Amino acid sequence: MKPTRFIDSLNCAIDGVLYAARTQKHLRNHFLAAAVVLLCALFLKVTAVEFILLAISISFVLFAELINTAVEVTIDLITIEFHPMAKIAKDVAAGSVLLSVTGALVTGYLILSSYIFPIYKELLAVIGTPLEMAALVSLLVVIIAIILLKALSGQGRPFHGGLVSGHAAIAFSIATLVTLSTQDPIISLLTIALAVMVSHSRLLMHIHTLKEIVFGALTGLGITVLVTILFRWLS
Repeated sequence: MKPTRFIDSLNCAIDGVLYAARTQKHLRNHFLAAAVVLLCALFLKVTAVEFILLAISISFVLFAELINTAVEVTIDLITIEFHPMAKIAKDVAAGSVLLSVTGALVTGYLILSSYIFPIYKELLAVIGTPLEMAALVSLLVVIIAIILLKALSGQGRPFHGGLVSGHAAIAFSIATLVTLSTQDPIISLLTIALAVMVSHSRLLMHIHTLKEIVFGALTGLGITVLVTILFRWLS
């Protein structure tokens, strides 16, 4: 029955949001990302106009995800068998989410980068630029750490599986070296994105678990930063 009172309509709407959040992992991730962005906006003290633009972008992403969920539930109600038209409807609904997320990312980048990049550059300056010898030693130590961790765990082969993802460790070590060498936030983001893509490929190929990839990334990043700081203190 269609609700007649405003409070009943409101409860139905809340139930819809709760259902989508409970059943859709992507929506939960979007809510989490929205909370992080809003906290950053509060901490960085963005202007009122910038906050409004961020809020609109976030609302649009959540709206698109809710509509996507509604389309999927409706199609599943009509048929549980595969149908090309049903696939198209679900794909188009998912495409609307992708476009809204892309727009939100562009908006968030244009607004928050002017606040975050100066802080990021100051942090990089504190760590310092790695010397050529420090860069070489960092990569060698990362490789040695990968070998030891794989040997101690007794899992995986040199290029397949194991306690730590060697590809992720080396990729993030290189990304860290490029970041510290250039001291440029844009280049840093691009190289980190490449490192994430390399790491994600290991997950897609079912060679490593997410925990092993994260452990590998932290190993590569941590060792590289520590070696860089150590060389700076000794020089």
